[in-house]
Amino acid sequence: MKISRIARITAIGAVAALALAGCAANENSTPAGSEKPSSGPALSGNLVGGGATSQEVAIAAWTKAFQTANGDVTVDYDPQGSGAGRDSFAAGAYNFAGSDRAFKTDELSSMEFKGCEADSPIVEIPAYISPIAVIFNLDGVDKLNLDADTLAGIFAGTITKWNDEKIAATNPDVTLPDLAINPVHRADKSGTTGNFTDYLSAAAGSVWTHGSVEEWPIQSGEAAQGTSGVVQAVEGGKGTIGYADASRAGKLGTVSVKVGDKFVPYSPEAAAAIVDHSPLEERSGKADLAVKLDRTSTEAGVYPVVLVSYLIGCEKYADPAKAALVKGFFTEAISTEGQKAAAEAAGSAPISDTIRTKAQAAIDLIVTK
Repeated sequence: MKISRIARITAIGAVAALALAGCAANENSTPAGSEKPSSGPALSGNLVGGGATSQEVAIAAWTKAFQTANGDVTVDYDPQGSGAGRDSFAAGAYNFAGSDRAFKTDELSSMEFKGCEADSPIVEIPAYISPIAVIFNLDGVDKLNLDADTLAGIFAGTITKWNDEKIAATNPDVTLPDLAINPVHRADKSGTTGNFTDYLSAAAGSVWTHGSVEEWPIQSGEAAQGTSGVVQAVEGGKGTIGYADASRAGKLGTVSVKVGDKFVPYSPEAAAAIVDHSPLEERSGKADLAVKLDRTSTEAGVYPVVLVSYLIGCEKYADPAKAALVKGFFTEAISTEGQKAAAEAAGSAPISDTIRTKAQAAIDLIVTK
């Protein structure tokens, strides 16, 4: 566990606390569909997780509420990236993982989850929904409209100048400079990369021929570590473009993507809409709620460049003392209050009541005795 990471997320938790205080001031009763882990006996112990950087601020908010309700509990979360989080969870180093994708079916059949009891199914719940913003730094330009083929060409390295005719065609009122494009991608194995390339592969497969991958597959542009690294590289460059969780877009220019015959900017509402229009994958485990995102949807108002980030745990833990902590923390995360706190702190999209009901049923399968 890296102390600097924990110290950082504790600091973020203080910011999240302000959002939680605002929520409490406006709510005098528990909303329908919400579960409160504090309604039972107070818990105690140390809960250790790690993984997706996208969930970092949301987890700080959930941690603040969970520790307030359970004064003898500490939650440590190391935001080292989705791939590392899944690997560490499988190795038994983490009690839970945050991941910007669910485990793949072939991974589930081949991996041993050392923190779980032998043959225990895993729990995967969609707890954090957020648009992935395509961010850029171009003098005098703060908004661009791009279709999937053009976006794919930029990141594949086949469109290299900002005044390329394909960019100009969808931005007739924008003065585009004769400037080289510098695409920035994640250097680490990343669920955000996995979701971004999944969109490129699904919506522009004839241009982006590298598949849906979590590790950047080609030698192009600039590599940066983590979400913060990508944002800093785009901010510090000229003619740069990258992708990051939308909560980190700040004052950078952003792209509206073409859906049907409209260009749709990112928003929490549009991100939630694409999830509600997508089915769950067929999985053997009842607590495995992997969403099969429809990246090519033409439904009005959906934003397809989105990540669904999961909380991952065991149905049965090798250490039963961890089960109640995970169950309580996951319940806090998907509750109406927890989702509202995450939305206010991180700009995420609250899960729908339909997803919440399914997620709570999955959490209820965690064995605590």
